[in-house]
Amino acid sequence: MKRAGFTMIELIFVIVILGILAAVAIPKLAATRDDAKDAKDCSNIATCVTDLAAEYTATGTATAANSVACADAATYITAAAQSVTVSGAPSMCSDLDTVTTFGGSRVSF
Repeated sequence: MKRAGFTMIELIFVIVILGILAAVAIPKLAATRDDAKDAKDCSNIATCVTDLAAEYTATGTATAANSVACADAATYITAAAQSVTVSGAPSMCSDLDTVTTFGGSRVSF
């Protein structure tokens, strides 16, 4: 009678290979998650500045745009009555290539 199944050494090899794959894959997934968060922050900053410019054009003040993007980017953006300051943004936001009009002036960021 022939027994069907795996030997102990085959099971150990499979477990070792799965362990190696997990050791390689988990750091890559964590880095991808961090990159996605930075990309979301950059997008929210660009959208918020555009929202603030539209609000300034409509009302003459840029104190606080009521948008989800501005709520999410509040850590990076300070809006005063006549100006908007972006500080502490992730380094990957330096290439947003966005142009908007703020107070009659074209602003690119």
